[in-house]
Formats: sequence, structure tokens, C-alpha cells
Amino acid sequence: TVAGRVAAAMAMSVFVTRRIPAEGLRVLSQASGCRVQQWDSEEPVPRAELLAGVAGAHGLLCLLSDRIDREVLDAAGPGLKVISTLSVGFDHLALDEIKKRGIRVGYTPDVLTDATAELSVALLLSACRRLPEAAQQVRSGGWTTWKPLWMCGYGLSDSTVGIIGLGRIGQAVARRLKPFGVRRFLYTGSGPKPESAAEFGAEFVPLARLAEESDFVVVTCALTPATQGMCNKDFFARMKKTSVFVNTSRGAVVNQEDLYEALAQGQIAAAGLDVTTPEPLPTDHPLLSLQNCGECARAGSPSSGTGGT
Repeated sequence: TVAGRVAAAMAMSVFVTRRIPAEGLRVLSQASGCRVQQWDSEEPVPRAELLAGVAGAHGLLCLLSDRIDREVLDAAGPGLKVISTLSVGFDHLALDEIKKRGIRVGYTPDVLTDATAELSVALLLSACRRLPEAAQQVRSGGWTTWKPLWMCGYGLSDSTVGIIGLGRIGQAVARRLKPFGVRRFLYTGSGPKPESAAEFGAEFVPLARLAEESDFVVVTCALTPATQGMCNKDFFARMKKTSVFVNTSRGAVVNQEDLYEALAQGQIAAAGLDVTTPEPLPTDHPLLSLQNCGECARAGSPSSGTGGT
């Protein structure tokens, strides 16, 4: 009918860039006057399909793996009013350009706080107690008998933990580590957060001092021009040889070549990585050849990148 065609023409069009939980898609589909188009796959939408799918859309629901830049915004046209990202971080969005066009942005700042904090602690414990190495020795026959000094790791009791980015997730990590008997918490970031730090008696210090004094370093900051590549050769050179490094923020915060050298040469003891560049790492990447470097795939969560909030 004419009325039906008019209603269809007036419907809000939303493009969804991935197969998302059914409940979320149902909410969109049942919204009055909302027409949903979806890239129905577990794999990222190809660039050409993204540009075609967003054309004429009023809303865009994307993921961390989708680079939303000027080209995408131009392809969408002036009707695009809202972009929502199923992630905690938003460094994949060209925010300055989006702001110029008056487009509203939504994200999920607290949905993964507990999950990412728990994963950070799991990676830390796994790395400091050398669990991946020990498991491999069991499988390969390297475990021959009990040896007093074999596979000894490093304990949290009476240790110093340095947290880069004391936002929601950084605080949640500290809250979980405190009962392990951590003696001191250090943190660094864009500025002091005395109210947040008070719960843990955490001290705000420069990045270099955090590297030098921490037994464990946990990275939970946002990826920004200031933080990109900041965990580099100089940073790892300042760390103790017995220190453990954990990154659950963004892969690009770390210079991976420098991290590899630090681990391979025994400059630091071990690392636990939830994020890398690229993701996933190629199976022949040097980091994957190291026994003292553990990785964790982010199964079952849209993004454990923290955004440092």
C-alpha cells in the first residue's frame, strides 16, 4: 500500500557490522520504525561490504575491529546520526570527524570491567607461577622428578604492583590483588587520582619509576597518541629481571619487538598478553616461540580492551 511504502521510506535504518547476541538484535528489530541490516557472520565485515552497508543508514552498530573513519562516514551520508560500538575502547572511531558531523556515539564502558580484571589477574598468576611452561613440561616429558629449584616462580606476597591506568579496570585489578598480600601499589597515567587510589594506598609515580620499582606491571590504560608504544626498550630495560609484565589494554601500547627482546634475553621474567598487534598474532610470530610469554584469546567477550576509564 501507499501507506506501507511511506512508512518504509520513513523507517530508521541501522547497519550492524557483525553477528551480535540475539537479544540485542531483537531489541533493534522490534523498535518502532527501525529497519535493521546486518553482516551476519562471526568474521569481520569486509571493507567494501561495510561501505555498502552503511550507505544511507541512520544508525551504525559496530565492533572494535571496524575502522570507522572519514571514508565510512562519507559513505553513510548526512543521515547518519548515531554510532554505537560493542566495546569498551573507542580508538577505532575517528572521534574528531564524528564530532564535526554532529553524530552521537555510544559505547559500553563498564560491561567488561570484572571480566577484564579477572583475566588480568589470571594472566599475572599464570605468568608469575610459570604455569604454561610447567604444563608444557608435563606434556613433553620434561617433568622427571621433584626438584627443589625447578619451575620456581615469583610470589605476590610483599610485592609491589604497578598499574598503568588506574581507571575502572585498573582499580578492579588492584581490588582483586590486594588480598594476595601485595605490599605496595604504584600507578601512573594522565594525572593523579587520589580518590580512586585511596582504597589501595596507591602512589602516583612517573612511568620510569613505576617500571623500576614494580615486581608486577599491569597495563590497563587507553590507547592514545601519548600511550602508543610507551612500553618500549627503555621501559623494559628499567624493569627488574624478576618482573612480570601483563597487558590487557591495547596491543599498540607495547612495542612488541622490544618486548620479545626483553623476554628472550631475560631482561624481564615473563609476560601475559591479552592483546597484541595484530590480533590474532601470526602463528610464526616470535613471541609465540617463547615459553615465558603467555597469551589468551578473548573468547566470549566483545572486547577486553579497557579504554582506561
